[in-house]
Amino acid sequence: MKDIIHNIEAIIYASEEGITVQDIKLVLQEALAIEVSKDEIQNLIDRIVEKHLSEDQVLELKVINNAYQFLTKSTYHEAINQLQIHRDKKKLSQAALETLAIIAYRQPVTKLEVEQIRGVSCDYSIQRLLEKRLIQIAGKSDAIGKPLLYSTSAQFMNHFGINGVRDLPQLKDIVSEENTIGEVVE
Repeated sequence: MKDIIHNIEAIIYASEEGITVQDIKLVLQEALAIEVSKDEIQNLIDRIVEKHLSEDQVLELKVINNAYQFLTKSTYHEAINQLQIHRDKKKLSQAALETLAIIAYRQPVTKLEVEQIRGVSCDYSIQRLLEKRLIQIAGKSDAIGKPLLYSTSAQFMNHFGINGVRDLPQLKDIVSEENTIGEVVE
């Protein structure tokens, strides 16, 4: 059993993105030619989670978007943040962030709808977001010309550490009352 738990830990660690219990099961079947139930895998994952709760471990096993992945503990976020600053000199522009926010809250949405909200062309921003895999093409609209529909991707969920769109902050939590125009009638 110890060999299986180490294999599961290695599979999760080597995964570029989160990995589901079903995918772990398939990898174990193919790599070790063994049959392990999802419940057994989940029990072993729970043991891995417990192991990484120890203070001498720098990683913790998290569930994001229904998939497991190792992340550094929050204690080390400042050091990791500095590493990211050095690595990622090219951040998203304000325009790209605005475009991403519109897509996240209105998805699935066409480029035209995003442009109508922002009031400017969004070609470059959408292209950059697609390149960074923060958004994806979600299909085609039934509107005239069948424009592409855009939605957030699994990479977006991973980047922001959320399980789904329902975990996005609600607009009422973001917009303060001092940002409103006009009188508030109760």
